[in-house]
Amino acid sequence: MTQALFDHIDTQADSFIARVMDYVRHPSISAHDIGIREVATMLVGFLSDLGFDAGLVETPGHPFVLGHATVDPEKPTVLLYGHYDVQPPDPLDQWVSPPFEPTLRDGRIWARGIGDNKGQHFAQLLAIETHLAVNGTLPCNIIFLLEGEEEIGSPQIAEFVQQNADRLQADLVVTSDGPLHESGAPVITFGVRGVASFDLVAKGAARDVHSGNYGGVVPNPIWTLVHLLATMKDAEGNITVEGLTEPVIPPTNLERDAVARLPDDEKAVMEDLALDQMDGPLERPYWDRLMFHPTLTINGLHGGYGGPGSKTVLPNEAFAKCDVRLVEPLTPSYVFERIEAHVARHAPNVQVVRHNGMLPSKTPLDSPYAKPLRDAIVAARGVEPLIYPTMGGSLPDYVFTKILGKDAFVIPYANADEANHAPNENLEIVRFLDGIKTGAAVLDALGRINTPKV
Repeated sequence: MTQALFDHIDTQADSFIARVMDYVRHPSISAHDIGIREVATMLVGFLSDLGFDAGLVETPGHPFVLGHATVDPEKPTVLLYGHYDVQPPDPLDQWVSPPFEPTLRDGRIWARGIGDNKGQHFAQLLAIETHLAVNGTLPCNIIFLLEGEEEIGSPQIAEFVQQNADRLQADLVVTSDGPLHESGAPVITFGVRGVASFDLVAKGAARDVHSGNYGGVVPNPIWTLVHLLATMKDAEGNITVEGLTEPVIPPTNLERDAVARLPDDEKAVMEDLALDQMDGPLERPYWDRLMFHPTLTINGLHGGYGGPGSKTVLPNEAFAKCDVRLVEPLTPSYVFERIEAHVARHAPNVQVVRHNGMLPSKTPLDSPYAKPLRDAIVAARGVEPLIYPTMGGSLPDYVFTKILGKDAFVIPYANADEANHAPNENLEIVRFLDGIKTGAAVLDALGRINTPKV
């Protein structure tokens, strides 16, 4: 059955490539509110042409695109999630070809959004179209959900899912976003880390002052932050914010076994990034760092003079921008409370400014949907997928696992060097076509399950 699907995709390859290039030609930059409604309306048209009951769902921000195709209540229902918004293309002068003039070059499509996420969810749409073309029907029920604010932190998605839970009743959720392994090997990801972002703001005198006339008299807010930050993470790399890491749940035996089978990427990463050692703790294994532990990162430390030459000034204000990546069961509110309590003890005059937060998410590795998804990837790619218990970054999967209570998986299609969020974003043509085949095989495998409750 799947071979007929794959043959159709091969014969339609040129058409599929031309169509995805036409799609990403349309900007949809959420941060600037450029092209959002136009692209959302275009997607409703795509889904409607495929027989979906589709429309826009308005929010206080950008609309969601929601479509339903029900073929058999005895079949499983899969919710396919993605996002139609893209990052701003700046800096424009670093693009080899214009970001919204898709270009074929070196076996790749070059355009903003081709990898993150338009090319990947368009591959899902073409997988659906392939089933309809080859079989005349779909093998399972599908809910298609596309968000227009993922690139600005998904501020509406939790409320949207809560308010529309009855319209999102699927058996599982599959997201195609992010990269494959560096080797090109396929991946199934069962979880994501969450994030909590905040600023630390320190103030000194009412204005900048002369470092000679007032040095030793006026407190320096940069030093205040330096000393505070040193109490939050020690020289060995351990987070020392009181209570922050105590609730962390250690990995299960299944997760340990999965990680033990992953390639050892530490040496390659160090060579690629010109590192002479990993971040501390030095004894921590590579994959453990990305999956099983929270992080505390200083994204930027700002204050005082930064221009050419010297300026003997004592600044009146400094701030540090930070984030914590969260693992189960940490929540943004818990982390913010621990940070605020720590700052109150060590530097009570420093202000903590909370920013965005996102919960972590995790689906058990022994989910009943894990094997059908694995079998589908093997059928499409001819190799076993790598199993990631958790990915290092953050996606809003928590709305599916914690609000809807459904198993959620990430099956990416993009090459590891897709340059998402950067100039010269790209998607290898072979990865795009493999993605369509994988999407078609996933739907086929789910359709072979006899009941939605397995």
